[in-house]
Amino acid sequence: MKITDVRASQPIGEKSPQDWRTSLGQILIAIDTDCGITGYGVGGGGLAGIHVVKTVLRDLLIGRNPEDISQLWSEMYQATLAFGRKGIAVMAISGIDLALWDLRGKSEKLPIVSLLGGFPGKKIPTYHTVWDIQDLSSDSEHAGYKLHLGKAGTAKQQEPIVASIEQARSMIGSDRLLMVDAWMKWDVESTITISLEIAKYQLEWIEEPLSPDDLAGYKVLKDKSAVPIAGGEHEFTSAAFRPLIEQKLHAVLQPDVCWCGGLTELIKIYTMADEAGLRVCPHRGCEIWALHAIAALDRNPLAETGRPWMTWVAGQPAIQNGIIEISDRPGFGLTIDENNLKILY
Repeated sequence: MKITDVRASQPIGEKSPQDWRTSLGQILIAIDTDCGITGYGVGGGGLAGIHVVKTVLRDLLIGRNPEDISQLWSEMYQATLAFGRKGIAVMAISGIDLALWDLRGKSEKLPIVSLLGGFPGKKIPTYHTVWDIQDLSSDSEHAGYKLHLGKAGTAKQQEPIVASIEQARSMIGSDRLLMVDAWMKWDVESTITISLEIAKYQLEWIEEPLSPDDLAGYKVLKDKSAVPIAGGEHEFTSAAFRPLIEQKLHAVLQPDVCWCGGLTELIKIYTMADEAGLRVCPHRGCEIWALHAIAALDRNPLAETGRPWMTWVAGQPAIQNGIIEISDRPGFGLTIDENNLKILY
C-alpha cells in the first residue's frame, strides 16, 4: 500500500465559536492510497495548519508506505523542527497521524481499540464541561461536571469563584464528580488559597490554573494545593509531557490527541504516566479520536464531552445514560461525506 495523496481542509462546523477555535480551528486530513482506502484524521491550526500540510508534510508522505506510522511521525517532526516542536505544526502532524491510524485499522479490518489491545463495547462513563453554572443538572446521567471558569476566573475574583463552586456542588449533589477549569488565569498564591477554600466540596481536580510554561509554579502547587492539579491540554508531544510526568507536576494529565501529536504520542504519554502512577484523562475524550485509546489503555476511564459544533464528523458514538462506547467498525469507525462538506478553507 502506498500513499497517493494527502489532503487538508477546514470544514465549517455549525455554531462554531467566533474566536480562535474557528479561525485556527480543526482541520480535516484525508490520506488516499493506491488500494482505494482513505484514512481520515482531525488536526488543528486552521489555514496555517493546512499550509504546513500542503507545503511540507504532503511531499514527505507521497509514495510512502502508510503502515510505518512511528517512522513517518519521526520524519514529519524532524521536517518541521526548525519552526515547529509545539503549536500549529504539531497540530497538523496530529491530524495526519490519526489518518494514518485510521488507514491501518481499515486495512486490517479492525477498530483502533483492537489494534491497541482493547475491545469494542467497553462502557466508559462521561463528564460534561459547562461554561455557565445554570447548565449544571442533578438530573443528568453524566458521572460528573467540569465548571469552566475561563470567562471570569481571574485570580482577583476568589470570592465569586468559591461561591460558584459551592453552588455547583449543591446543584449536582454529592454523588457526582466535580472539577473546575481555571484556563491558565490564576497564579500560585491564588490557587493555593482557593484550593483550601474549595477542598471541602470534594473536587476531582483544578485544571490548568497556571500557564503551561510555569513548571516552577506547578512544582509548588503539587505539594501545597489542597485539590489535585490537572493539565496538559495545551502541551505538545510526549517529550514535553516527560518533565510533567517525571516530576509529577500534574496528578491528572490531559493531552488532546488532535493537538499533542496524534495517537502515536498519546500512547507514549499513557505509557509514561502508567509507569509513574499518574492518571491520564484526555481532553475531549468522548470524541472518537481519543476514545479508542481510553477504552484500550485506561485503568480508570472517564471521557469528557466533545465540541458540539463538530457536526461534520459523522458516526461519532452517542452518549447514552451517561455512558459512551465504541463500535466494532474498522479504523476510527467514522464516516466523512466529503461531497457535502461546507469548507471554510
